[in-house]
This record gives sequence, C-alpha cells and structure tokens, in this order.
Amino acid sequence: MSAELKRTLTLFSLVMIAVGSSIGSGIFRAPGSIVAELHDPWLVIGIWVLGGIVVLTGALTFAEMGGMFPGAGGLYVYLREAYGDLAGFLFGWFILFVSTSGAIAALASVCAEHLLYLFGVSRDSGWTVPLAGAIIVFLTVINSFGVSIGGRMASVFTLSKLMGLALIIIVGWFLANAMIMQNNYTGTFAQTPPPNFWGGFATAFVGVLFSYGGWQHVAFLAGETKDPQRTVPRAMILGTIIVTAVYVLANMAYMRLLPLEQIATTKTIAADALNTQFSWGGPLMAFLIALSTFGTTGIYCMTAPRMYYAMAKDGIFFEKLAEIHPKYRTPINAMALQAGWALVLLLVWGTFGNLIDYVTFIDWIGQVMVASAIFVFRKNRPDAPRTYRTAWYPLPPLIFIGLSAVFIVLQLWNSPVKSGAGLLVVGIGWLAYHFYFKPRKKG
Repeated sequence: MSAELKRTLTLFSLVMIAVGSSIGSGIFRAPGSIVAELHDPWLVIGIWVLGGIVVLTGALTFAEMGGMFPGAGGLYVYLREAYGDLAGFLFGWFILFVSTSGAIAALASVCAEHLLYLFGVSRDSGWTVPLAGAIIVFLTVINSFGVSIGGRMASVFTLSKLMGLALIIIVGWFLANAMIMQNNYTGTFAQTPPPNFWGGFATAFVGVLFSYGGWQHVAFLAGETKDPQRTVPRAMILGTIIVTAVYVLANMAYMRLLPLEQIATTKTIAADALNTQFSWGGPLMAFLIALSTFGTTGIYCMTAPRMYYAMAKDGIFFEKLAEIHPKYRTPINAMALQAGWALVLLLVWGTFGNLIDYVTFIDWIGQVMVASAIFVFRKNRPDAPRTYRTAWYPLPPLIFIGLSAVFIVLQLWNSPVKSGAGLLVVGIGWLAYHFYFKPRKKG
C-alpha cells in the first residue's frame, strides 16, 4: 500500500467542508442556554458576533500557514515545523484520542437521538448508543472509498443544512410577530439582569465557541486539494464568514418568532420557531438536525485521519497508519483506528454533554498552540513563500489567542473533571512519545 494521496478537492468542496464541519448541533442546542444566561437580546447577538470574530481571526491566522504548508497533515505540520516533533506529535495524539474522536462520538449520538425520534422511538429505549456506533462505522466505510466521495457527500449535506437554516431565517424575517419582537427588547425578561452576569457570560461563551468549532478541519485535506496554497486559505476564510453570517441571522430569526422566556427554557428552539407558522416544524427540524450531525460526523471521519497518516510518514506514529489503500487512495488504517476509538469514547462517556466537555478544553488549547506558530514563522522564516499573508498582522493571532485563552480558563472552571481527563490523555501521549515513538524513530 505505497500509493499516494490524490488531489481532487476544489475550492467549493473545501468551503462546504469548512462550513459543514462547523454547523453541526450547536446552532440547534446552544441558543436557548445562551438566552437563559444573558437575557438581553443585544447581548445575545453580541456574543454570537464575538464568537464569529474569534473564528475569523483564527482563520486569518491559520490561512497564512495553510499557504506555506500545502501537504497532508495540516495543523500537525504547522506545529512540527514551528516547535519540533514533540509538539506536533502531542497535537496529533490528542486530536485522535480526545478531540476529533470525541466529537465524532458526540455528533453521532445526537444524530441517533433525532433519527429515533423520527421513527417514534424514545431516546431512553437503549438504542441510541448502538445506532450512533453504526453511524460511525457506516460513515468511516463510505469515506474509505475515496476523498472525492467524501467531498461530494460533505457538499450535499452542507447545502441541505444551509437550506434548512435559510428557511428559519426567511420565516423569522418575513413572518415575524411584531408584539413578540417588541416585548423581547423591552419586556420584563430582557430588562431583568441575570443573577450572575459574568458567570452567565462564561457559560454562554463556551456554548458559542463550541458551536463555531470545526472550520480548521479543511487544513487536514491540503494534501488532496487542487492548488492548495491558494485554495486552503480561501476556504478557511470564506467558511468562517459564511458560518458567522448564518449563526447571527438564525439567532435573530429565533428572537423574532419566539418570546425570550420560551427560548430560555427550550431544547428544541428550531422546531419551536417553525411551529409558530407551520405544524410540521418539529419533524422537519428533527430531520434537519439528524442530517446536520450526520454530515458533520462524516466530515470528521474523513479529515483528521490525514494527519495521523502524515505523522506516521514522519516516523513518529504507528507505522501502519502511513499505509494508503492502493485503489481508493485513502488512509484506511488511520480511519479505522479513529473510528474504533470513537466507539470506545461513545461507550465510556455515553451522553452528548459528557463528550463535549471532554473534547472542547484540549481542542482549544491545541488551536492556541497552532495560532502561536505564526509568530515563529514570521521571525524564523520571514522570506518563505506565502500565497497569503495574514491581514492586519499581528492583531488577528493576538485576538484569537487572547479570546481562546479566556474560553480555555472558563471551560476548566466549568468542567474540571472532564477537562482533567483530556489533560491525562495528553500526559500519556508525552510518555508514549519519549519511551516508544522517539526511540523507534532514532532506531
């Protein structure tokens, strides 16, 4: 299995992957809890805009490095080139054993819950975990048949979820309830300060940044992208702009259709919003959420294994992960390992909330590490070819790192046990590198 990856992905495919990686379950789950914490609709819109600023500054930062390193591996390569093998290895280690595998398990569980709802089966029936496991296996197998298949599937599912969110936005803007809108901005709920503003802001910020996460996965596919030096940076920036616009408009639509008091207590905000105008809102939204999480799970099954493949080719990961299927040109062993570990996490943590608390803390530490690499490259490689240079440098990386650091502290405060579990996995990775992978590479 000595074949190489094949460059087939276009700008459109990569933008759809960036958007589809971000729009999963967050926009359907987080808005209610954010309203409950902040009360004021202007603050609610403001925190979604702030989240958009965070990811856009991250995209502007990562885009420069995406143009510098167009091969397979993405963020791992940026860290390896900036800080050496250990930093790159630890990033890939926690992406596999915490971040992406955990996100796959979480998204598959949400998809399973909504599929069961559509067929009239209770989420307490015991079928959620088996169905989520079957979804993970199915999507891994489908993606093993080639990146072009995965890219087309990502495009179809991303366009479908964008159409569903567009429906909510259109209904909110053209069929809004004027009395509800007025009361949302001037009524008792909006005028009542939350009991703990900064604690509420912290909780809301965690939900917002979780909802925005995923756009950076396009970097893992640079080795299979046409003209990656230009395509990868453009896809990152365009993807984050699209997601920000969709999220802000969707939240505005929610607040044009539903009273803030109802938004603050609902876990089915999209369905409730459509139900104000159509009786079929609930089933449609269950289908849309199932579609959305299914598509995002498929993207994650496709993207991150390219990094494990690059690590193995560099000699610092399991050597079998460097093998490529001779016919389909996919890192099939890396994909199988990721799917297997996602199934383990699904069994261990079980619920969506547990899995996300386990994932997000370490994931954002990794993104801060990657963003900081741009300062190293600007200092040590000032003349290296760059198809894109970060606009307004150094403001974007400084803003991204600063706001992400706030998020990391808040997440550790809110969920110390599960965040600590992620740190434990990283510690095991450090031992594995020093006592197993590093000696083997020298040998």
